Amino acid sequence: MNLRKLLVLSISVLICGFTYAQKGTIRGNVFEESSGEPLGFVNIFLEGTTFGTTTDEDGFFILANIPPGAYKLVAQFIGYENTTSEVTLKAGKINYERIILKEGGIVLEGVEVSARKENAKSEVQVSQITVSKAQIKSLPSTGGVADIAQYLPVLPGVIVSGDQGGQLYIRGGSPIQNKILLDGMTIYNPFHSIGFFSVFETEAIKSVDVLTGGFNAEHGGRISAIVDIKTREGNKKRLSGRIGASPFQARAIIEGPIKKLDDYGEKGSSSFLLTAKRSLLEETSKQIYSYVDSSGLPYNFTDVYGKLSFVAKNGSKLNLFGFNFNDNVNFLNVANLDWVTNGGGLNFSLIPPSSNILVGGSAAFSDYSISLAEGTDLPRNSQIQTFNVILDFKYFGANSEVKYGLEFNGFNTDFSFNNFLGLTIEQRDFTTELAGFVQYKQKIGDLVIEPGLRLQYYASQSDGTFEPRLGLKYNITDRLRFKLAGGYYSQNLVSTVNERDIVNLFVGFLAGPEETIFKPNTTTPTDHRLQKSIHAIGGLEFDVTKNIEFNVEPYFKDFTQLINLNRNKLSGSDPNYATETGEAYGIDFSVRYDKNDTYIWATYSNAYVNRDDGQQVYPTNFDRRHNINLLVTQNFGKDKSWEASARWNLGTGFPFTLTQGFFSLFNFTEGISTDYISGNPELGIVFDEKRNAGRLPAYHRFDISLKKNVELSKTSELDVVLSVTNVYDRENIFFFDRVRYERVNQLPILPSIGVDFGF
Repeated sequence: MNLRKLLVLSISVLICGFTYAQKGTIRGNVFEESSGEPLGFVNIFLEGTTFGTTTDEDGFFILANIPPGAYKLVAQFIGYENTTSEVTLKAGKINYERIILKEGGIVLEGVEVSARKENAKSEVQVSQITVSKAQIKSLPSTGGVADIAQYLPVLPGVIVSGDQGGQLYIRGGSPIQNKILLDGMTIYNPFHSIGFFSVFETEAIKSVDVLTGGFNAEHGGRISAIVDIKTREGNKKRLSGRIGASPFQARAIIEGPIKKLDDYGEKGSSSFLLTAKRSLLEETSKQIYSYVDSSGLPYNFTDVYGKLSFVAKNGSKLNLFGFNFNDNVNFLNVANLDWVTNGGGLNFSLIPPSSNILVGGSAAFSDYSISLAEGTDLPRNSQIQTFNVILDFKYFGANSEVKYGLEFNGFNTDFSFNNFLGLTIEQRDFTTELAGFVQYKQKIGDLVIEPGLRLQYYASQSDGTFEPRLGLKYNITDRLRFKLAGGYYSQNLVSTVNERDIVNLFVGFLAGPEETIFKPNTTTPTDHRLQKSIHAIGGLEFDVTKNIEFNVEPYFKDFTQLINLNRNKLSGSDPNYATETGEAYGIDFSVRYDKNDTYIWATYSNAYVNRDDGQQVYPTNFDRRHNINLLVTQNFGKDKSWEASARWNLGTGFPFTLTQGFFSLFNFTEGISTDYISGNPELGIVFDEKRNAGRLPAYHRFDISLKKNVELSKTSELDVVLSVTNVYDRENIFFFDRVRYERVNQLPILPSIGVDFGF
């Protein structure tokens, strides 16, 4: 009987293999005619059949398991002319098609709507928001300069703690628990000291994926969230660029072909892209914004990024990139901070000529260093050098995808910090991490299921983790979808920023502790020395009408172990690290209206973020209970060359620990010779025993902008942007100096004008 079953199974496998061999595959790339830029989310189908798909963000598509025969391959994208090509497919063969789309007479407003709706039905997308360059530019921009740092706080579940040195918190995770990626490389400090600007050039961005939780197995090494930023390739058809200036910064981008794209697919192509920007605020603010500080706003930064792209005639790609980002803020007689990060790397996508498997990967190196000098205190210093290598494989079936790969990371840390008693905490360490992952997506009727598994090994800890992940979406109707996701997560990286800090511009990094650490407020050793969390997220998507989309997502994150630098170390024998646990839970709502020339985005978040240090459960200082964002963009005028935008944000106050009183504080720096009778002590603060029991006033701000586009020729244009940040000059509190009893506010009303020339 067993032999018979084995024989039947063997014959079935042979028949399936034979049947598969009798079918073929059509794959290819879609490019935009004028610039050669890849077009994502283009509808691709075989006329008169049920075979169809959409291109990915790189313009690549694949139609697998197609019976041999003659077909008409159609490419369809709103705003472009339809393209049809004749394809003859033979059994067991793979055809490659290069498709060039030409702009048509149909208006462009529906492009993103159409792409989003197609993706919503076929992708799980739990706690994932994809942001385009156009969306970033639609936001009222501070200083007339659009930036992803200004757009991220508009997203549900995302909180920024301030305009100056503010940190990014995503659904209860602190900055160190969020991984920021640029073309696959980790960027440790993506935001400048003045919190309106990031190191990323908006014009070079292809896409931004914000995964606020429940992300699948391809991402690891962080326990809260992922922000994945990808840059586009340079213009493959002609030399082009943009030059812009505002009171806040000057910037330039230039791009063009090294070898032009061949429309007929007979040759490969190559291109370059170079961007640079520099702050002007320290000089311009003395005249324009002297009411903020007569000596000027002391923020300086310079960012340079370059990229070379090579595309083979079969669609395989290689990108080489490099960057240098630096930042300085100098408050005279108070603090001087400098940081710089530089690095480079490559990423590639190989399309084998006779296989449905795509091979991708990346390799990169970066060096981030930061130094902070405060008065007469010894400076703080931190450096982290990182290299990472990723290799992944992706297989396409008719209704399924399999992605698997390996990731190897190594980082070297050099850290020095002196606490309030003058005790030095140092770490010089090198460690490596190795991970393997696999995730599988299968579409079964109206159900899309995406299980995954990540195996992570931390060499310095001699510890490995088994991290199952799951994503699921069920299309209840054509307009209503249910989704859920969850998994286990771990990381071996610790930040010097303490969650008790109100303001902290110094962001250093350490490898996870190799010494024994203890459970919160005990002398019992922990079971492991990693930070870990568990995510559980659900949600509903509802297309109310063709142009109105509603999304709701309840979530829960259980931070089973968090590790912080022990900033209150009192003696050399005290541990360098302290542990605690935590929870983050809440619900996020969002509504999107997108029709013709009007775009409206509204969000509401109700969130709770708690920590347990073994003594008490307390809210974190970024626990914003209620947060509302409203964004409206309207195009108008005869040729729709005018764009008006407005954004309003309301957030309830952050928690803080109340002050009970003050006392004379002697540090006894001279030992027993310290004159504690007639000496001049510092002022010590007696804090309330209950941490973060108070609440700051609510934060709210209204920003507006007006943009005019002037078409100078077929290939050149001029954009003029008038903007006002904090229109009604709201005095939002930044922090309160308890010793001097002085309130420090965030930035006041800031009007500006920006000019941008494109050619």
